Amino acid sequence: MSTRERWGTRIGLVLAMAGNAVGLGNFLRFPAQVAQNGGGVFLVPYFISFLLMGLPLLWVEWAIGRYGGQYGEHSTPGMFDHMGRYRWLKYVGVFGLFTNLTVAAYYCYLESWTLAYVWHSAIGTFSRVDAAEFFPRYLGVGADSVFALPLQALLFFPLTLALNTFILSRGLVRGIELAAKIGLPLLVVFAVVLAVRGLSLQPGDPGVVESPIAGLGFIWTPQLSGLLSPTTWMAAAGQIFFTLSVGMGSIHCYASYVRAKQDIALNAAAAGWMNEFVEVVLGGSIMIPIATAYLGLVAVQTATAGGSGFGLGFLTIPTLLNNWGWFAPLAGAMWFGLLFFAGITSSLAMGQPILAFLQDKFAMSRVRAALAFGTVTFSLGFICVWLYPGGAFDEFDFWSGTFSLVIFALAEAIVFAWIFGINRGWAEITRGADLVVPNVFRFIIKFVTPVFILVVFVGALIQPMGRAWGAAFRSLFAGEGWPFAPESVLGRILHLGDPTYAWFDALGQPTVALVQDGTRLLLLLVFLACAALVWMAWRRMEGEPS
Repeated sequence: MSTRERWGTRIGLVLAMAGNAVGLGNFLRFPAQVAQNGGGVFLVPYFISFLLMGLPLLWVEWAIGRYGGQYGEHSTPGMFDHMGRYRWLKYVGVFGLFTNLTVAAYYCYLESWTLAYVWHSAIGTFSRVDAAEFFPRYLGVGADSVFALPLQALLFFPLTLALNTFILSRGLVRGIELAAKIGLPLLVVFAVVLAVRGLSLQPGDPGVVESPIAGLGFIWTPQLSGLLSPTTWMAAAGQIFFTLSVGMGSIHCYASYVRAKQDIALNAAAAGWMNEFVEVVLGGSIMIPIATAYLGLVAVQTATAGGSGFGLGFLTIPTLLNNWGWFAPLAGAMWFGLLFFAGITSSLAMGQPILAFLQDKFAMSRVRAALAFGTVTFSLGFICVWLYPGGAFDEFDFWSGTFSLVIFALAEAIVFAWIFGINRGWAEITRGADLVVPNVFRFIIKFVTPVFILVVFVGALIQPMGRAWGAAFRSLFAGEGWPFAPESVLGRILHLGDPTYAWFDALGQPTVALVQDGTRLLLLLVFLACAALVWMAWRRMEGEPS
């Protein structure tokens, strides 16, 4: 049974696509990445990466999606099966199922944190309890074991997932599109209110020790040496890659509901630039300036040293907002509310490809497919809740939300340009276009974008200790070997960050290493299960051997 849904309006489609891209990282990760990688200079490699990798990938994924939709395919296995004569192409599309399913599992859990914080901000919890103490207890990190069952997390996670499942069950127009039309504008309104209030703080106001403008300076003051740093370029490329939600299969799915001659060139560019506006303009104007006003610039520099703003966002900001008097509970609810809207518009985009696959290939009704998605996502997400202290959440984030995305994006770039063919691909991108796509992008899509992604992948694979690339090459040429960083792909596989690697400690208690390896095995089994479902689906199709 092939789904015959369509988007209700063009603005609904663009908002849904932009909502897919706009996520928690726009407000939490991006400002910290800028601050730690050259300040304002970061925007140079950032926008170059957008033009050479981000925007081309958006056009590629929209083109693959619309092309597949013409054959009644709304998930990546079917789309890729129609892109060439090779039977293995459908298994490239397995990444579009695996990634969405496993990322949704931990992302809905992360999303549930923001919903919980909306509630606690509204009732004034953080005026009585330090958020830095509340957050670890909420996650069960204070437990003596790597196993934990945090009760509040077990309440808000299924609640958040149930909301996602309900919206998905209502369909494209009455569910996803409506949620985007409500959520994204509210997100922007909340962000503007918080940015204006935060930037208007002045030394002498209650609790303010420094102008928030110093925080903006910290983010945007150019450090020209950053242009010569491979680390800055890698960070910029990585940020563009992940902020646009490419390499997942969700954009393909959304685009498959576009009519054959409906524009995709302008729609893709509009959704991409809308995400950039939210990230660069709004994301850089809230968290770090507010934290600078109350903590001082030195403390904020220390807090963002790891390139992540999650600590500031969840542990620090709720307490700092107490200085805003009567507005504090509302401001806290708005901060975490905008994060929640950013999260749910993304998680809905992760669920739709799974529903589409079950509807198209197994003739499930939309409600049954939504319930199946919710059930499996809860089962996987429960692992993240239960084993969060042991690192299961981080393993899901890295292998599903990072590694798998890069692999799939590299594969689809090659398939689109070299197997499907750049001539057919370019015709698909430009057909019905309301935007004149510069012809140079034909060359970029065929040659530059795959190489760009390959560089990002190799960089993540062999990232050196401290991201000191020059020192790493000197060490290699001196015969002392390559100093892999523990957070590199190979470093993670080899457990380089754990010199006493063992599944059980001296007392026979399970260790973090056991949780990490167990989670990796689980993810591998999920990938194989998705591949098996694809095999079964094609066995069901009349006349096609597997």
